[in-house]
Amino acid sequence: MTNRLTDTLDFQSQALVLRSERQRLIASNIANAETPGYVAKDIDFASALQQATGGGAQPGRAGGPLVTTHGAHIPVAIGGREASTLQFATQSQSNLDNNTVDMDRERASFADNAVKYEASLRFVNGQVSTLMSAIKGQ
Repeated sequence: MTNRLTDTLDFQSQALVLRSERQRLIASNIANAETPGYVAKDIDFASALQQATGGGAQPGRAGGPLVTTHGAHIPVAIGGREASTLQFATQSQSNLDNNTVDMDRERASFADNAVKYEASLRFVNGQVSTLMSAIKGQ
């Protein structure tokens, strides 16, 4: 029972961390909408969550996340972990300054991610409330 409870809460906490990091990336994209040459960034949330929770392919193997295996490798990190899930946006419309930020896409992504973050937070709060009720015997 304890492992199942811990695993569920750990999964949700990892989801909250990744949603928060994704929100930061999207906000950065919006802030740099007028910056010439800026390339919009995002993360593949499903892959990042699978990687963060220990599921999926093993690091260093075919299909697994990228890892630094040599001192000369430059690590790319998201929220303190290596980011093989970091993605760069392609231009949806050509423009003269080579900026790949599509404000409509970014606003929609921002709102969608905010709703999903709130849902995850409510789920965690609901689980904790249920546990507290069970502990108190009510």
